[in-house]
Amino acid sequence: MAADKPFIFICGQDDFLVGRLGQERFNALAAEVTDDFGREIISGFAANVDEVGLAVSRFRESIQTLPMFGGRRVVWLKDVNFLGESVTGKAESTLLLVEDLQQVLAQVNPDETLVLITAAPVDRRRVFPKWCEKNADFVLVAGGEDGGADGMAAVVLAEARALGATFAPGAIELLLTKIGANTRLLVEEVRKLATYADGAPITEAEVTDLSPNAADSDFFETAEAFFSGDLRWTLGALRRHFFSGGDGRPVIATLQNRNRLLLQMRALVDAGDARLGSRGIEGVSGAAAAYRERFAEAAAEKSSFNLFSQNSYYLGKLSNAGRLPSVRRLIDNQQDFVATFLEITRRPREQQEVLRELAVRCLAG
Repeated sequence: MAADKPFIFICGQDDFLVGRLGQERFNALAAEVTDDFGREIISGFAANVDEVGLAVSRFRESIQTLPMFGGRRVVWLKDVNFLGESVTGKAESTLLLVEDLQQVLAQVNPDETLVLITAAPVDRRRVFPKWCEKNADFVLVAGGEDGGADGMAAVVLAEARALGATFAPGAIELLLTKIGANTRLLVEEVRKLATYADGAPITEAEVTDLSPNAADSDFFETAEAFFSGDLRWTLGALRRHFFSGGDGRPVIATLQNRNRLLLQMRALVDAGDARLGSRGIEGVSGAAAAYRERFAEAAAEKSSFNLFSQNSYYLGKLSNAGRLPSVRRLIDNQQDFVATFLEITRRPREQQEVLRELAVRCLAG
């Protein structure tokens, strides 16, 4: 804790990252308190205004409690979630309770009580967070979902540095594609991959083999295998998918989504608005300026209907090292996907066989 600050305030948009740093700081503070009864953790998680009141009341009582055997105490108000833009956070009664909380903190004597508050998410435009920035040992935890793909990549790199691990080119981007915006799972995956790599750079192949396809509605391996044109790999991916109890319809949806993006990429290349190179498709950002407005309200939403909403690395992966299927092949794929979906509805107990037939029709040649 800074010498001239009466309490610690750690905040951010990602509750996992904030909570993890908070635990580290609490452990350090708790080491300064010899009395086990002098360490207290209070939950600041509130589902409604009444629970906000209970959390603030408990915190006030704890701050005002004198230690039984003298010495300092440490109090952690943990997982505060009523400082953001939620319905509870915006309620007038909550704002009044936050004012009470501020008054309590203004009276904290760090020689008697060490105070730590962790909060996520936080609207930093409000009075209380601004006051904390000036009056507390203030820590803003960056990264995570609030920073988009760059924020998640920063989380991966930070965890890797802490473990002494490195990533080979493309491995981080592939990990983000497979895991999605799940900070907890990303951190655990980095630890697992670092242990497996044992000092060597973590490669794309290791991410492919060891990390799950956890991103919503993205059955990565099956789609990757299909659009690589590798029939054996595709059949193996389907076998693994159904062996773990998977359903065929999400696979079809994923194939359609990727095929839809490839059609848009193919159209841009054929029109001369983008070009294929050894690193994938180039010029998409320039084409976005000309075509983005045609997507209207969907322009800012990540969707397979909007090529320009996709990560540039992901588009490079889709272009298969500068090679795209022809328009005719992509249209035939789309029609075959529709026919396969209808066939699944007719043969619901033979979904794996129906998808095998699709793979053979499209890839055997």
